[in-house]
Amino acid sequence: MKISIITATFNSAETVQDTLNSVAQQQDVAIEHIIVDGLSRDNTLDIVKSFPHVTKVVSEKDNGIYDAMNKGIGLATGDVVGILNSDDFYDNPAVLAQVMTLFKDPSIDVVYGDLQYVKKNDVYVVTRHWRSGRYKRKYFYYGWMPPHPTFFVRRKIYDEVGIFNTDLRSAADYEMMLRILVRHNARAGYIPRVLVKMRAGGMSNASLKNRLRANQEDRRAWALNDLKPFFFTIWLKPIRKIFQFITR
Repeated sequence: MKISIITATFNSAETVQDTLNSVAQQQDVAIEHIIVDGLSRDNTLDIVKSFPHVTKVVSEKDNGIYDAMNKGIGLATGDVVGILNSDDFYDNPAVLAQVMTLFKDPSIDVVYGDLQYVKKNDVYVVTRHWRSGRYKRKYFYYGWMPPHPTFFVRRKIYDEVGIFNTDLRSAADYEMMLRILVRHNARAGYIPRVLVKMRAGGMSNASLKNRLRANQEDRRAWALNDLKPFFFTIWLKPIRKIFQFITR
């Protein structure tokens, strides 16, 4: 089996080398690494071209990161698709082999694991530890979700349920996982260890205003899937993050 890794880039020269290195170092797995660039004006593409493992590079105007991810999914030829952001990197060279081991079970539709947030300028300092835990469908109703950078999906699932909804600004990944796991009852496999490290930051958490906007989009994600959360579901989602800081 082959895995396609999609990385969307835009002026990512400061961090993309770590991303590329972490994919290039993966062992015992067939990888297709697809770079979808939004016409970077720095030397992002020069860095990308210095890595011979990269399979496909597209650089053109897009309508945001989820549009770029959708382009990557359209280009993917692997049996499994993973998305690694240009400021994230895999924790160790065995991550993708561990992921593909679970996919040897034909009943598994998606695989996910744990994630650590690290300081932007010092990736050895962990600021938050996201321990996902095993999945049960009801958990989404209590604010649970898996970390999207650790979320790997059989390509046929995207063919069946669709790609990212680009009408959503910050909740497109949440809506996608809700659609796959809850609406379509996909079977998930969990790897109880850190798969990805992510530099701290993020659009939905940048301010109270953005957090409130994200909550509105989360509610819309449920409505788009004809699902009804509990009245407290959307508020439990950010509250869960507090414990990730405490238990790091």
